[in-house]
Amino acid sequence: MGDLLVTGAAGGIGSAVVSALEAAGHQVTALGRSLERLPGSARRIEADLSRPETLEAALGDLGDLDGVIHCAGVAHVAPVAEASVEVWTRTLAVNLASAAEITRLALPALRRSRGHVVFVNATPGMHAVPRWSAFVGSKTALRELADSLREEEEPHGVRVTTVYPAATATDHLRAIRAAFGRPYDPAACIQPASLAAMIVWLLAAPADSYPCELSVIPAPRSS
Repeated sequence: MGDLLVTGAAGGIGSAVVSALEAAGHQVTALGRSLERLPGSARRIEADLSRPETLEAALGDLGDLDGVIHCAGVAHVAPVAEASVEVWTRTLAVNLASAAEITRLALPALRRSRGHVVFVNATPGMHAVPRWSAFVGSKTALRELADSLREEEEPHGVRVTTVYPAATATDHLRAIRAAFGRPYDPAACIQPASLAAMIVWLLAAPADSYPCELSVIPAPRSS
């Protein structure tokens, strides 16, 4: 079992990932905005992902590390005509720049362990969503970060996987659906524990192969 860092650990997906990894025997460091909200029984790190320049001091010495699972994200709903520079700056900082910075800081340890970086992205094939350009743009850039990192780190043995989950039953999705004026039915969504189980599975890939991309959608519902 490995030593893993999970970002966005207080969120619906992140907390489920922490729980699933600990249940699988991993040692987990949970990272989020508030220590009180962070799950898990091991190390916790309080960090503000909207300020990537503070992350090196917040993370300190990561020690041994076998993987980083990036679950953090924000998703403001606003058309371009109404999205302030603060919306763009915060979205890109949390969803992209902080993921890049945490990965950079973790790479020496990940190279030593031939570890794994997992980026939890967005719905498979998502493109050009009106009123969501900041979020969609940040997630498109996150895909490019992952794909470039995979090529760069292949000589060091570091694995890189992007997970593309469709609608997942979280309070975050409930708020987003409300902002769009759309219904929210958690029973029609992926359950966070199910998505977390798939992340545990891909981290346990055999030595000779692994999924570089994993698209996850809800199973068909019985009529």
